Amino acid sequence: MTKITDWMTESGVAFGTSGARGLVNAMTDEVCCAYTVGFLRYLQRIGEFRAGQGVAIAGDLRPSTPRILKACAAAIELMGGEVIFCGYVPTPALCNFAFAEGIPSLMVTGSHIPADRNGIKFNRAHGEFLKSDEMAMREEDVNLPAEWFDDKGNLTHPVKLPDVIDVSSAFIERYRTFFGEEALKGLKLGIYQHSAVGRDLLVDIVEALGGKAVPLGRSEIFVPVDTEAVRKEDSDLAQQWAESECYNAILTTDGDSDRPLLADHKGIWLRGDVLGILAAQFLEAKSIATPVSSNTALEKANFADVIRRTKIGSPYVVAAMTEALTDGTEPSVGYEANGGFLLASTITKNGKHLPALPTRDSVLPMLCALVAARHYDNDLKKLLATLPSRFTLSDRLVEMPTEKSRAKLEELRNTPHEGVEKLGFVRACGALQTIDDTDGLRMTFDSSEIVHLRPSGNAPELRLYVEAGSEQRAQELLKIGMESLETWR
Repeated sequence: MTKITDWMTESGVAFGTSGARGLVNAMTDEVCCAYTVGFLRYLQRIGEFRAGQGVAIAGDLRPSTPRILKACAAAIELMGGEVIFCGYVPTPALCNFAFAEGIPSLMVTGSHIPADRNGIKFNRAHGEFLKSDEMAMREEDVNLPAEWFDDKGNLTHPVKLPDVIDVSSAFIERYRTFFGEEALKGLKLGIYQHSAVGRDLLVDIVEALGGKAVPLGRSEIFVPVDTEAVRKEDSDLAQQWAESECYNAILTTDGDSDRPLLADHKGIWLRGDVLGILAAQFLEAKSIATPVSSNTALEKANFADVIRRTKIGSPYVVAAMTEALTDGTEPSVGYEANGGFLLASTITKNGKHLPALPTRDSVLPMLCALVAARHYDNDLKKLLATLPSRFTLSDRLVEMPTEKSRAKLEELRNTPHEGVEKLGFVRACGALQTIDDTDGLRMTFDSSEIVHLRPSGNAPELRLYVEAGSEQRAQELLKIGMESLETWR
């Protein structure tokens, strides 16, 4: 028998902040099958899976996804489960179905990372797979039938995915019921489709709520749209579309459509952590969980009873939201700087009910902002102006090995004052005041400006987050930070 931890070491496919992630050539059929068997063995041990039970699966639009889905289906067959194939749909649509049915699920997706990588996101019967689940799963022993694979790890055992079941209709109805059929009436909304798996479903949702949806930028090759570190080409595209046509807003998502990106009528993308504040405010949340990297305008807005700051990653946000439920502070919500919004408890507003969905959702925060903006001449910029003036930006140093990033951060942690002066932050922001090491190093300076450094959990990248009192100053600080970090290569 070989433990999952051994499969991880031998393959190089490790757990990130959102499931197993790795290079496509490392994610062989054998490795993906082993991971899925380990997942189901763990659920079997805790009483959430048994032979004969259904397991829901879905995937994004990466070229490698169909192959990996078959490997996962083979694992479900090996464990005696029934494969319920939900097709190529958004992660939250899959979870909306699986959580309601009380069955395990998995999504084959690499989210926003390039197409040479992919991943598998696991979910328990009623919620996300947490870090405590991951640690326990690592110890599961997995021994696969040798005759099912060739010497390169390719699946030779015949596997056919069953017919696709419809989970999209229920996902659309979720929002039509809560917001109403005329919630977006009179709005003309551009839908940047690129290669997001929910590109057509997003059009359907907008139209179901009475809006006019105009598809834009559809791509037949995978486009790695990152909702947290927006590419220049995506910023340029949105502004070009806004100049050529009159849109109230432009909407899009990342690859598996669990993280949103919303632009105003000028084609300026909103930050995900600001979108989270708007959604939480619209839903009248009493308890909010969000990572330490999110905009501090949340605290300054002063509408929530309890705010819990966490490590970066939806499993940490889910854990904090659940803690809020046990304390009886509801409604309890969570969001991330990438815009993904999580709902721990049912929301009741204007006599309408929105059931809990404790996983990242891209649709809900965008709809909340668009509906809230109806009181501000349908102008998202005017709605944003109601929040305290704090601006966050982020970027990443790509192809920066994770171990090297960690070593550099450890050096900075050991000699912080000398380190930030050498990097130029003291000259730019004043003396270092505090350090928060909840996740990476988050440094606050005399100017109240923030610089946050953290190795990515999903790719060989060093993430940089900055926060300042104006957008121009945040851009200046980001430029200073990126130029300084180049010296770390």
